[in-house]
Amino acid sequence: MNTRKLGSQGLVVSELGLGCMGMSDFYGGQDDREAIATIHRALELGITLLDTADMYGPFTNEELVGKAISGHRDHYLIATKFGIVRSSDGSWNGINGKPEYVRQACDASLKRLGVETIDLYYQHRIDPNVPIEDTIGAMAELVQQGKVRYLGISEATPATIRRAHAVHPITALQTEYSLWSRDPEDEILPVVRELGIGFVPYSPLGRGFLSGRFTSPDDFAADDYRRFSPRFQGENFAKNLQLVEQIKAIAAEKGATPSQLALAWLLAQGEDIVPIPGTKQRKYLEENVAATDIHLTADDLKRIEAVAPKGVAAGDRYPADVTALQQTLTNSKR
Repeated sequence: MNTRKLGSQGLVVSELGLGCMGMSDFYGGQDDREAIATIHRALELGITLLDTADMYGPFTNEELVGKAISGHRDHYLIATKFGIVRSSDGSWNGINGKPEYVRQACDASLKRLGVETIDLYYQHRIDPNVPIEDTIGAMAELVQQGKVRYLGISEATPATIRRAHAVHPITALQTEYSLWSRDPEDEILPVVRELGIGFVPYSPLGRGFLSGRFTSPDDFAADDYRRFSPRFQGENFAKNLQLVEQIKAIAAEKGATPSQLALAWLLAQGEDIVPIPGTKQRKYLEENVAATDIHLTADDLKRIEAVAPKGVAAGDRYPADVTALQQTLTNSKR
């Protein structure tokens, strides 16, 4: 496993990270024992970056990660997030970027993780009612106090990224990016590269769709979030399945799986990109890590571009109510 510099402030991480969200929430079928074994296997394979958030579970994913890294803290780089507020019963309570909440959320995450310092602390979503300068200012205080090492933000506009970076250097921006979600290429990637900010794609396998393992919406458990995601429903599912079949054909020629080809494509987009594919099983983790051994030629990249151009995915990234909230946050001048 090679390493990559994430941002220009000194953070060096494995070229692939591990997204831990699905171990505790959204995708059904939780198995803490296998999840912890997966986190331990990740380290054996050279993965150092673990990605979690307080709202996953809610709260239980940080506790799970904390349990897994106990006794091995110095070997892992922990990224977590605040800002999307949920109650312990799972209900949603909006977005909060107020300075006092930032401090409270950080202390709570430190306790759940069982660590003294968070390596990378993200604002999960931008609060439209709080100036970004106030939120990042509070996060900067956490750095000064030694509670946090590096700062990140997620799903932010170019203007917000610039304003945040002016308050305190931002090390990483996390946004969805994959063969079927290529919007960041238009404005986000140029800005973060100009500012020396690393880019962390979440859902690099299209929430698992690009793995080729799903052939019907019925493949998902009753409590799986993807049953309600537009790209996994009806005609959209069928159209997106055609894309996966084309990716699968190219992957087969490379002796790879569709997941591995999709991850190799992302890694080829720049040395400043560190995908965080999520999994809760060791066998899929090992499959994902093998993607780092795949070399894509210029011809390979052209063929992939031909079958997966920008906008190729059918359906929105999120259900209508979530999309409306995302647009409100994106259009906010805060």
